[in-house]
Amino acid sequence: MKPTNKKAATPDAMQAWEDFVEQQVYPVPGAKAKEDYRNYDKPARDTVRDFYQQNHRYQSFDFVQQKREEYLKLDRKRLSVFDALDFLNTLVDDSDPDIELDQLQHLLQTSEAIRTDGHPDWFVLVGLLHDLGKVLCLFGEPQWAVVGDTFPTGCEYSDRIVYHEFFAANPDFDNTRYNSRLGVYQKNCGLRNVQMSWGHDEYLYHVLKDYLPEPALYMIRYHSFYAWHREGEYDWLCDDHDREMLSWVQNFNPYDLYSKSPQPPNWQELRPYYTGLINKYLPTELSF
Repeated sequence: MKPTNKKAATPDAMQAWEDFVEQQVYPVPGAKAKEDYRNYDKPARDTVRDFYQQNHRYQSFDFVQQKREEYLKLDRKRLSVFDALDFLNTLVDDSDPDIELDQLQHLLQTSEAIRTDGHPDWFVLVGLLHDLGKVLCLFGEPQWAVVGDTFPTGCEYSDRIVYHEFFAANPDFDNTRYNSRLGVYQKNCGLRNVQMSWGHDEYLYHVLKDYLPEPALYMIRYHSFYAWHREGEYDWLCDDHDREMLSWVQNFNPYDLYSKSPQPPNWQELRPYYTGLINKYLPTELSF
């Protein structure tokens, strides 16, 4: 079955969300135990397992090359940040086992948690922007080619990647060019030389790479690379600069993950602050 490109917040979906809350998965906003997040053994929604089955089957080295060639010219569309945010307001991430709120609410929850803790304003901006690359769904990409945990292609798949067993259906799994520890890469070549699975992280990095500080760009580019920043895998592909930047990605991750709650921030009240922040760092429109 062809995967759905986007999922609107239909009345049925909203009712499912209300039922989910009534089960006290989130009894108090922000109070969910950390061990209950990213629960892939018992995900809240059936779409999560189905999503990763397709993602791991189709995200091959050749597929990534094709998508980089297709999208990294950044000649599809010019959008303001607010236009992109408006689109994300219709999208629910099928790979996220934790919550069904739309993407704008997740971004605001993340950025507001960062701001509350007194981090630099560019760090707050990363919270608002980090999933903006999901506009790929606007161009007709299925969610398995946009969201979810990322991982290197062109080399062996770590068994620390979620739903690792689904890689058995990937054409690279038995390909001797790709299924060794280093695959097509040299030891400590640096992550910038590694072809990550295609999705919103890598795409948005290229959209924003001329505008934000280096730590911000690492947060954006590798925030879904859980096998690296959470499981400690793939250090053999990293150089010293990657290791220096790792702590920034790890500092961002708790805000991305643990700020999720069913209580939505008030976008209209917050919009003037974020308008000023966007104008400080970014042009009026971005090339997508």
